[in-house]
Amino acid sequence: QVQLAESGGGLVQAGESLRLSCAGSGRTFSTYTMGWFRQAPGKEREFVAAISWSGGKTYYADSVKGRFTISRDNAKNTVYLWLNGLKPEDAAGYYCAASGVSVATMRTDYVYWGQGTQVTVSS
Repeated sequence: QVQLAESGGGLVQAGESLRLSCAGSGRTFSTYTMGWFRQAPGKEREFVAAISWSGGKTYYADSVKGRFTISRDNAKNTVYLWLNGLKPEDAAGYYCAASGVSVATMRTDYVYWGQGTQVTVSS
């Protein structure tokens, strides 16, 4: 059983950066693949990034590749998402999730979800 809580969202200007955090709890937290998804108003939830349990492998959506970075600190039960060079189209609610699948880039791969944190990007 894993409980997740996101934080770090806020209002930023285009071109600026932001760090999101996802604090987790659970006796086997470090064994889960962790991912980030986002959902903008009127749009479907989409995959953003994922990181393996050891942190050795990462995966990114093409739309954020080269701009966003996912990392984890298992000692702190925390996953991070660094959002660099933000664009207006990045504005969305960002959700972290945990998966028991080794390579998890699909929404259905994830079984535990946080409540989300809002990222707003102004011009």
